[in-house]
Amino acid sequence: QLQLAESGGGLVQPGGSLRLSCVASGFTLNYYAIGWFRQAPGKEREGVSCTTVGSGRTEYADSVKGRFTISRDNAKNTAYLQMSSLKPEDTAVYYCAVASLFRKCVPQAFGSWGQGTQVTVSS
Repeated sequence: QLQLAESGGGLVQPGGSLRLSCVASGFTLNYYAIGWFRQAPGKEREGVSCTTVGSGRTEYADSVKGRFTISRDNAKNTAYLQMSSLKPEDTAVYYCAVASLFRKCVPQAFGSWGQGTQVTVSS
C-alpha cells in the first residue's frame, strides 16, 4: 500500500529554519514526481515546490523562492523540504504528495497524500 508520512514540523521563530521529511513506504519514491503543498486556515491548499522524477525540473512558489529547497534521498526513500528565513505567513499544514508527472505544481496534479505536518512561525 502506497503511503507517505510527513514529519519535522513545529513552532519556530521568524527567521528560523525547519526541515520537513516525507518518508515513502510501499513504493519507490524515485519513480515519482514529488510535491510539497501547504494549507493555511481558511485558505486553499497551494503548491510550495515540486520536482520531477530525477529532479530534472523543479518549481517553487514565488513566495518561497530563495528560502525553500526541495530534495530527495533515494537511498532513504525520503523527500525533504528545507525551509529557511521563515515568516509568519509560512504558517500552515504542510503536505507531501506524488504524481507520475506534472505540468504545474498544483494540488490537482498530485495524488497519494500524506497526513500533513503543522508549521507555525511565531515569536
